Amino acid sequence: MLIALIPAIAWGSIGLVSGKLGGNANQQTLGMTLGALLFSLLTTIIFWSHIQNYLSLKVVLVGLVSGLFWSLGQNQQFHSMKAIGISKTVPLSTGLQLLFNALAGVILFHEWRTGDQIALGTTALFILIVGATLTSLRDNKAATVKKRSEKIGAGVSALTLSTIGYVGYTVIVNWAGVDAKAMVLPQAFGMVIGASLFAYGKDAFQKETYKNIITGLVWGTGNIFMFLAIPAVGLAISYSFSQMGIIISTFGSILLLGEKKTKKELVYITIGSLMIIVGGVLLSRL
Repeated sequence: MLIALIPAIAWGSIGLVSGKLGGNANQQTLGMTLGALLFSLLTTIIFWSHIQNYLSLKVVLVGLVSGLFWSLGQNQQFHSMKAIGISKTVPLSTGLQLLFNALAGVILFHEWRTGDQIALGTTALFILIVGATLTSLRDNKAATVKKRSEKIGAGVSALTLSTIGYVGYTVIVNWAGVDAKAMVLPQAFGMVIGASLFAYGKDAFQKETYKNIITGLVWGTGNIFMFLAIPAVGLAISYSFSQMGIIISTFGSILLLGEKKTKKELVYITIGSLMIIVGGVLLSRL
């Protein structure tokens, strides 16, 4: 359970770190993948004695496809952040990812087998999703002004594609049953390939791109610990725990990046964040 919480801290900081480092969505994605590749090279060197026993064509192919899915998910999430803001994108993205990854864990992999597990898991997911929704609610008094600066249509489209990417990135790894440490390097290559395709011809190699290598190192830390947690606690629980970083992203975007909230919105965010914690605790009891 402690391993499963590490991705929450790492991934919850990504929007804040990339927001501070700057760059457009394509530059942020490419820089992040370069950092993830560097992290994966270090991981491969450190765990080589273990990894060499599990390397195969299957591991390479699964890693590449997983990385391509991830690049779609992250690129579109950055686009959504630009369109509607971090404090709105992250909660909505979190709710969608929690729902579809949990459904995959239950329907495809039969992780919840008893009636009690299904009842408790469903309740926990409901609480998590409602909590995520609450953190994205807007005060009606401020809604008109905010809508003028937000590109709602672009945000919804980006969130849809982002969810498809993120769900594919985790589900294919769990479905294939490959070793997490052995898969990290080919996955990183898949991420770089995908990010390069998105960034091609769009002023990709600027200083902001290289600065966002730091973001990739933060992401890599969360990534390896999430896949290490999946065999121990399952996809539904490990992924749900990883998304509790929403609390860091949401409050951090307000305190560090200056996203404005009314008093009512702060109440929504506080209640929603508490619900996310409660949902995470319930999942840990499965």
